[in-house]
Amino acid sequence: MRLYKRVKELIHILDTEGIDEIEVRTLWRAVRVARRGTRVSAARVEPSSPAEPGQAVPAPEEADPNLEKILSPMVGTFYRSPNPDTDPFVFEGKMVERGEVLCIIEAMKLMNEIEAEKSGVIRKILVRDSEPVEYGQPLFLVESA
Repeated sequence: MRLYKRVKELIHILDTEGIDEIEVRTLWRAVRVARRGTRVSAARVEPSSPAEPGQAVPAPEEADPNLEKILSPMVGTFYRSPNPDTDPFVFEGKMVERGEVLCIIEAMKLMNEIEAEKSGVIRKILVRDSEPVEYGQPLFLVESA
């Protein structure tokens, strides 16, 4: 019965907040509610600080069979640290353990800690701090330990 109430609450949020889709994930369950007939598309977002003239834009990462992508489980804003005055959770080359916090994604004013699903070494951070992310967008490339 609790799931039924949660779904009703999500539908209420869709109606009152004027949003088209919402997803809630817990350790045991994921629930997504979307308006019927709504098409969700990714909008191009310009970086908040433009690149300096002459600065090279990194090329897309070539497919490496040893690297696994860690994907965003939700739409929101990506943060590398718990607040602007502290060090990032991870950096390129850092060994992480299963369950270790990698980043925070803020969604609907809630801070969601994203944890490593398995141990490995962070080889590439694919998103800049405070940048919007989409559901399923690659955040990190990790080499399994």
